[in-house]
Amino acid sequence: MIHVVLGTKAQLVKMAPVMVRLRERGVPYRFIHTGQHRETMSEMLDEFALRPPDVTLYAGRDIVSLPQMAAWLVRILLRCWVSRREIFGPEPAGLVLVHGDTFSTLLGALMGRVAGLRVGHVESGLRSFHLFHPFPEEITRLLTFRLSHVLYCPGAWAVANVAKLRAQRVDTGANTLADTVALAAGRPLRQDHVPNGPFAIVSLHRYENIFRRERLEEVVAIVEEIAVETPCLFILHPPTETQLRRTGLHARLAANPRIELRPRYTYFDFFALLQRADFIVTDGGSIQEESSYLGVPCLLLRRATEREEGLGANVVLSNYDREVIRSFVRGFAEYRKPLAATAGERPSDIIVDSALRVAAGAPR
Repeated sequence: MIHVVLGTKAQLVKMAPVMVRLRERGVPYRFIHTGQHRETMSEMLDEFALRPPDVTLYAGRDIVSLPQMAAWLVRILLRCWVSRREIFGPEPAGLVLVHGDTFSTLLGALMGRVAGLRVGHVESGLRSFHLFHPFPEEITRLLTFRLSHVLYCPGAWAVANVAKLRAQRVDTGANTLADTVALAAGRPLRQDHVPNGPFAIVSLHRYENIFRRERLEEVVAIVEEIAVETPCLFILHPPTETQLRRTGLHARLAANPRIELRPRYTYFDFFALLQRADFIVTDGGSIQEESSYLGVPCLLLRRATEREEGLGANVVLSNYDREVIRSFVRGFAEYRKPLAATAGERPSDIIVDSALRVAAGAPR
């Protein structure tokens, strides 16, 4: 049996093509939702024609702070310890697939270990090589690497980063998000929420950008300066909105006629915006990857990135340098690239083929 453990929307977006391939090939699997994100999750499952979770471990509000995450992690681990048969079936066996670098990634790996199952880590091998940047993602990765039996790495660079570990390494050639982008690009999308004129997308949620007032104020000032040149759609992640309201910066942004605050979207609705945006301002790794596949100019409000996609082409790492930011905003058209061509076997197929062998107990 293959068990897919997910908690966030970003994980669902990247694991959806794997689950779609399992469904198309008639492979039974258990979908375990840790409950970290619930808002719009059911709508996104409908978009990908995926069934609801077999098990939902937490049914409360979205987890948006580190104290909430710590309490949630302990609570679910205790539940897993006493109810492993309820979670993984009456005779737990097979492979637990986890994804990425969130608390739900670590939780899923720990759950698999507690239940005595093999663990496969999708999007493995990404490193910033700065223990506290990004925090806590880099620490989560390092722990998950060591809890996993199989590391599904999106390219040779990622494989090399985990070469010294004992786990099996599988090069998927690219990120599963490439398959998600192909799914989205091949279908008609709603357009009534897409502005007719020029616009930039702003999507920020990382700990280092939102949980220190000084940095959040700096980020808001950067967005305000960008908006002078290009109107901005600021997509509000729940933790970001909470911090903006707590610091009084939400009202300041809302009062700016060049900045429109919008809630998070389901994946295909957000993808429609990505396709039409002049450029993207983000601290998100997934959006960096999406922009690289689409060729949309992307400005990273980060000091470092653990991903290689788009760097030196359509993605600019700002390091918060105002001159770098201004140069990008004024010359963003130079960074627009053609839609990336896909070649070779799909990452999702590579993962499914390997997972079936591992779950069956065959030589890895």
